[in-house]
Amino acid sequence: MKRAIAFPGQGSQAVGMGKDFAEAIPECKALFDQANEILGYDLEKICFEGPQEELNKSNNAQLGIFVASAAAFRALEIRQPDLEYDFLAGHSLGEWTALYVSGAVGFEDTIRILRARGEAMQAACEENPGAMLAVMGVDGDTLVKVAAEAGCYVANFNSLAQTVLSGTAGSIDKAEALVQEAGAKRTVRLPVAGAFHSPLMQPAADKMAEFLAGVELAEPKLPVLSNVTAEVHESSVICENMVKQITSSVRWVALIQKLVAEGIEEIVECGPGKVLAGLIKRIDKTCAVRNIGQLTDLEKE
Repeated sequence: MKRAIAFPGQGSQAVGMGKDFAEAIPECKALFDQANEILGYDLEKICFEGPQEELNKSNNAQLGIFVASAAAFRALEIRQPDLEYDFLAGHSLGEWTALYVSGAVGFEDTIRILRARGEAMQAACEENPGAMLAVMGVDGDTLVKVAAEAGCYVANFNSLAQTVLSGTAGSIDKAEALVQEAGAKRTVRLPVAGAFHSPLMQPAADKMAEFLAGVELAEPKLPVLSNVTAEVHESSVICENMVKQITSSVRWVALIQKLVAEGIEEIVECGPGKVLAGLIKRIDKTCAVRNIGQLTDLEKE
């Protein structure tokens, strides 16, 4: 069976994430210990005990989801050592987890990159306040037109039934009215401080470009799919694409379709929550999906 591993992005954070892996598996606990040491504060405590408001801050959420996802993957490797996989992917932040698992970037460098990324995105939110709107029941092509009319942007092509728009509060207000006219089944304002995956994040992209200029990436040992292109990363342009990712649409639908076209029969989501598993099922019902978010998920196998 051809298999891919996928890693979640910001929004999947929940108090307690990674705790059961850390308590049961020393190698997973070591990841949280190492993160604490690199950061100089207790990320583990924020992940395990909260409060949720503290965990929701961009820098804590991004770092915490990465370490919890890395722990979930490590637990999967230890408990199912014969499991083979052919591709790696991640949604937004999760793409960095995929690059870490591929061997393109080490654990310490990933922590430092995500700390810089989270701080840069938080600063961009304060500099250019924005909003995001999830739209259900309107196709992506229609929403591209709506975004152009409203003056906002398509942030995430999440599934055939869900797309997320991003922009200034005024443009999102206008877009919400337009999508309701277009027959949207439902709209949801996302609880975020800024317009992620839009040009309003350009200050963060500029800071990341500067930061990544001092980071040397290795050749990935497995193919990793890019959110920006929905194609396999070419090692020479990984940093360039990861900078573009901050202001570009996440092409999750095209990415999953690419995996299926490559013959992938199962996708395993490693990390907190089950957001990606739900999206993948809505994109292609022929692909088997499972989630490794808690220790009990491994015990089911």
